[in-house]
Amino acid sequence: MQLDNFRLANDAWNVFYRAQATLAHEFAEADVWGGLLGSEYAVLYALSTEPEGLRLSELHDDVLITQPGISRLITRLETRGLVQRRPDDDGRARRICLTAEGSALQKRVGTAHARHIATALGRALTTEQLESLRDISQALLAATPHEQESQK
Repeated sequence: MQLDNFRLANDAWNVFYRAQATLAHEFAEADVWGGLLGSEYAVLYALSTEPEGLRLSELHDDVLITQPGISRLITRLETRGLVQRRPDDDGRARRICLTAEGSALQKRVGTAHARHIATALGRALTTEQLESLRDISQALLAATPHEQESQK
């Protein structure tokens, strides 16, 4: 890599990281979570896109929490009546699915969170910039070893 690109890549990363961390803090502090932690909402969101549910290992990959951490989190959500464990085709595994209450909470919180995201990004970016941000982020994700491995 050329020295100019080396510096530019690091400058871009530093600004991108600071912007993401600042916005993540703003979103975490918002009064939209309905008593959920961010990691709990992340699980409900991941499950909302999978009607048949997900295995713990799949949730672990999607939510980016350690295996013991995701197990404890699922137990807490199950105790609150937001998720349930169902049998999987593989008799050794269980699928985690949203309950009706979990689905309703995810939709309510998700709508408020999505509004907040749109407001926060919309106050700084044009439609074209939002499209570029989406496309650049997708390109960065697609180039990671984890994503490349999961596509095999």
